[in-house]
Amino acid sequence: MQSYREPMFNVPGSVVALIGVFVAVHVIRQLLPVADDDWLTVAMAFVPARYSGYADEIPGGYIASVTSFITHMLVHGDITHLMFNSAWFLAFGGAIALRIGSARFLAFTAFTGIVGALVFLLFHFGEPVPVVGASGAVSGMMGAVMRFMFSAIDQGNFALLREAPKSVRLMPLSEALQDKRVLAVTGIWLLLNVITAYGIPGMSTGGGIAWEAHLGGYLAGLLCFGFFDFRKPPQRHRFEPRIVH
Repeated sequence: MQSYREPMFNVPGSVVALIGVFVAVHVIRQLLPVADDDWLTVAMAFVPARYSGYADEIPGGYIASVTSFITHMLVHGDITHLMFNSAWFLAFGGAIALRIGSARFLAFTAFTGIVGALVFLLFHFGEPVPVVGASGAVSGMMGAVMRFMFSAIDQGNFALLREAPKSVRLMPLSEALQDKRVLAVTGIWLLLNVITAYGIPGMSTGGGIAWEAHLGGYLAGLLCFGFFDFRKPPQRHRFEPRIVH
C-alpha cells in the first residue's frame, strides 16, 4: 500500500532547514557568555552605521558590511521573535517552496531579505541601530503569496495553496496592482506595521519593529516574484510525416 502524507505536514525541506538554522543560531547564542553573545549578535546584525565610515569599529568589521545582508536574517532578538518568524515561514514559505522549488526559494528568501535591509538603510543611513531577524524575507513571502492566493480563491479551492500551489495561476503584476483585494490587504498590512512599529518586539535591539525592512521585503516579493516563478514553455512535439506506399 502506498504511504500518504497529509498535505498540511508536507513542509519542503528547504523551509525546515532554514528554520533549523534559525533555531541552531539561537541555541548557540544562549550557550555563550553574555559579552560573546552581544558581539556575535552585532556582528551578524545589519547595522547602517557600517556604511558611513564606522565598519572597523563595529563587531564583524568590514567583512560584516557584506555578510550582514544575509546573516542578519539568521539571528533573532528573543524566543518570541524566533517563534513568530518561524511560524510565518511555515505559513508562507511552504507554499512558495513547493511552487518554485528549493533553489529558487532560497534565492528568493535571500533577495527579499537583502532588499528589506537596503530599504532600512535608506531610512536610517549612518545610524548605529542593529537589525536582526528574517522578518523582511517573511514579508517578501507574504507579498509573493498575494500574486497567487486570490487566484486559488477564484478557482474555488483555497486548499490548493498547500496541496498543489504549482497548479494555481500566477496573477500578472499589472493585474495584481489593480486587484482591490491585493490592494486592501497591502494597505492593512502596511498600516498595522506602522502602528505597531514601536510597540512589539521586532527586528531591532531597541525593541521596535523595523517596518521599513518589512516594507522593502514585501514590495520586493509582490513586484518581483514573477522572476522566480518562471515556467518552462511546453515542449512542442515534432511530427514526422509518414510515407504511405
